[in-house]
Amino acid sequence: ELMASLQSRLQVLWEEQELVLLEVRECAKWGEELEVLVRELCKPNEFERYLMFIGDLEKVLSLLLCLSSRLARVQNALSRADGSTEPEEKQSLNERHKLLSRQREDAKDLKENLDRRERVVSGILAKYLTEQQLQDYQHFVQVKTSLLIEQKDLEEQIKFFEEQLENLEQSIP
Repeated sequence: ELMASLQSRLQVLWEEQELVLLEVRECAKWGEELEVLVRELCKPNEFERYLMFIGDLEKVLSLLLCLSSRLARVQNALSRADGSTEPEEKQSLNERHKLLSRQREDAKDLKENLDRRERVVSGILAKYLTEQQLQDYQHFVQVKTSLLIEQKDLEEQIKFFEEQLENLEQSIP
C-alpha cells in the first residue's frame, strides 16, 4: 500500500512537472518577444545589459536553489547522525556543511548584486517602454523567478519520493 501511495504521489508530481515545463516554454516565448521589443527600442549597450541580467537571473537563482537544497540534505544527514555514526563521516558532513554555507552566502551576495542590476535595467527600460510594457517586463521577471523556484521544488520532491520508493523496494525481501 505504501509503495502504491508513493507511486501515486510520484505520478501526480510528474504531471505537475509537465505543466510547469509548459509554463516555462510559454514564459520563454514571452521572454523572446520582450527581447525583440527591447532590442528595437534600446541602445546596443543597454540591450546587452538587459540580456546579461536576464541570463544571470536564471543562473544565480538556480545556483542559490541548488546550494540551498544541498545544504538542507547535509543538515538532514547531520541531524540523523548519532553515536553509531563514524567520526570521519560526521567530520565530512560538518566540513560539507561549512563549505555549502559559505557558498550559499556567496550566492546570496550574487543575488543582491543581481537585484541591484535589475533596478538599473528597470530604470533603463522605463525610458523606452510604456507603463504597461514596463509592468509586463516586471511581471515576466516575477513569473520567470517563480517558475524556476517551482521547477526546482518539484525536482526535489520527485527525487525524495523516488529515493523513498527505492529504499522501500530494497527493504522488501
